[in-house]
Amino acid sequence: MKFRIRLNSRAYTVDVDPQKPLLWVLREDIGLCGTKYSCGIGICGACTVLLDGIAQRSCVVAVESVGHRKVTTIEGLNDHLGNVVKEAWIEEKVSQCGYCQPGQVINAYHLLSANPEPTDADIDKNMTTLCRCGTYQRIRSAIKRSADRLNSRKWR
Repeated sequence: MKFRIRLNSRAYTVDVDPQKPLLWVLREDIGLCGTKYSCGIGICGACTVLLDGIAQRSCVVAVESVGHRKVTTIEGLNDHLGNVVKEAWIEEKVSQCGYCQPGQVINAYHLLSANPEPTDADIDKNMTTLCRCGTYQRIRSAIKRSADRLNSRKWR
């Protein structure tokens, strides 16, 4: 069955099974491999993408349920907020193995777009992507650095 997907500001048409997870459509049919596969049951968060700006686990989203919603992957985070978050990630040296980082960055983007001044409790509640390397303190530092920059006149 054919589906039209609005992905990272471009339109794609894919001919796939309606129940195929969005993760596999992104990776296999469109060729964007930034979104990672890990658990396959929506727990770990490595496959997180934005659907109309809301963080979603793409391994449990059937392509038929995407509809007209805008899909944004790590490759599409190129606006001001996305760039601020990615720069903070690098400066805080968050990544070790890097496998979960696309999902982490997407979750941080979602958090900061809804709450530009998150507390530690907000970060703990919203950053639900698992990191096997345990870089949670650096993730928190990168989010706080991003928030500081977003709230600073210099970075606006």
